Amino acid sequence: MRRIEFFDTTLRDGEQSPGVALNKEEKLQIARQLEKLGVDVIEAGFPITSPGDFDAVSLIASKIKNTTIAALARAESKDIETAWEAIKKAVNPRIHTFIATSPIHMQYKLRKTPEQVIEQAEYAVKLAKAKVNDVEFSAEDASRSDVDFLSKVFTVAIKAGATVLNIPDTVGYAMPDEFAQFIKEVMEKTEGIERVKVSVHCHNDLGLAVANSLAAVNVGIHQIECAVNGLGERAGNAALEELAMALYTRKDFYQVETGIITKEIARTSSLVSRLTGMMVQHNKSIVGKNAFAHESGIHQDGVLKERSTYEIMSPESIGLDMNTIVLGKHSGRHAVKQSLEELGLEIDDERFEKLFREFKLLAEKKRSVTSADLYALADAQETSEKLTLNYWQVLTGNNLKPTATIGLWHRNGNQFNEELIKAAYGDGPVAAAYKAIDKILGVDGKLLHYSLQAIDRGEDSQGEVTVTVKFGDKKVAGRGISTDIIESSVKAYLQAVNRALDKGWIKIKERKN
Repeated sequence: MRRIEFFDTTLRDGEQSPGVALNKEEKLQIARQLEKLGVDVIEAGFPITSPGDFDAVSLIASKIKNTTIAALARAESKDIETAWEAIKKAVNPRIHTFIATSPIHMQYKLRKTPEQVIEQAEYAVKLAKAKVNDVEFSAEDASRSDVDFLSKVFTVAIKAGATVLNIPDTVGYAMPDEFAQFIKEVMEKTEGIERVKVSVHCHNDLGLAVANSLAAVNVGIHQIECAVNGLGERAGNAALEELAMALYTRKDFYQVETGIITKEIARTSSLVSRLTGMMVQHNKSIVGKNAFAHESGIHQDGVLKERSTYEIMSPESIGLDMNTIVLGKHSGRHAVKQSLEELGLEIDDERFEKLFREFKLLAEKKRSVTSADLYALADAQETSEKLTLNYWQVLTGNNLKPTATIGLWHRNGNQFNEELIKAAYGDGPVAAAYKAIDKILGVDGKLLHYSLQAIDRGEDSQGEVTVTVKFGDKKVAGRGISTDIIESSVKAYLQAVNRALDKGWIKIKERKN
């Protein structure tokens, strides 16, 4: 069978989703899980955009050994040189360079003639080829480009040394049949197309990213670009899990194979959701909470008699068996560490000690600690906290003005040894707690999004809160877990604060002695 490669852009295009702000340790954690998932290429980031992105790409390139690591670069020398510096330690490095080819982009964004675009594309590919053997060239807004012009650009890129040609539907404009025909014509008219891999990168503005990607598979492309949970600019990218399971479930129709280990899909989706703070909608295909739920009596009856009556794939096929491990308050370090290893979670000694303390506290509150709880505990381990929660206290009631007192420890050097305390009023206990934290910092955070969900089943399940907060013109996400809703809310806001501090977007106000 023909093999379709998966190019994952969760860490690049996915992180461009509003409110998503991952640090380099979190990006590495996602990259390691993507490696386990079996993706062929990880687009680790866009190194020229910031020192933080450069550092994250460099870290991933040095740690990931079994997957190609790509760095994005505009068709400019500085971008390409920076991309190379970021990925040069990778076992399998790829430079992914791009320039727009549609009339509207060339005229209004680039302000270049078609001839200038061709010249710049050739220069960029040659420069990238001088650095690495594996060069991907993308024609931004390809689906709104002229077929003959696009074929000409691609022919030049192939002669310059490109090994992969990407045909993006950058603004999600194409229709599936139209997109398939467009790709077919471009491939027919591009000289040397048989020497390279052809890729597509589809956006979901009209809800057709997956449909367009699958239509492209049918006309002979070799690589599909996607993101976990469909993350990405605006309405997002083609969802990796949907593409993988469509090709897996309908192998009879597509007659292709992939390297995706489908039993890692649920774990990957959950990890990305937790770290980005972007919740998966309940009715989301494949990984949504209700994807395998049956409430209708007719459906329940059919599934009980024969699962295939209403399920075209099994929950087990995507790895939905996360509650097999049960630990309690008497479980020791060895049992917890072994359970983490069985779940494929790599935790260093320093982080494990913190996790184990949190585990003990949780085990005192719950009858049993499940695999889902361990995932949540592992995901919550921040490595660059400047502030940590010491205590919280709220006073509230139907005839009381909600008041919160928050005590934080501030890291001074390697020690959390400065206690910061403030109290504030709010419209509710959570709002009051957030205002108290703002008073400690001397900032005015604006809560844009707040959501709460149980991470497990049962009345003693932990609640997970995800927030998006705006500090000035910067948006940042945070998440927190606890058996207490207010505590999980405070932890989520505090994580957003720590991320903003880490990026230098806010500073802790100076206090007078």
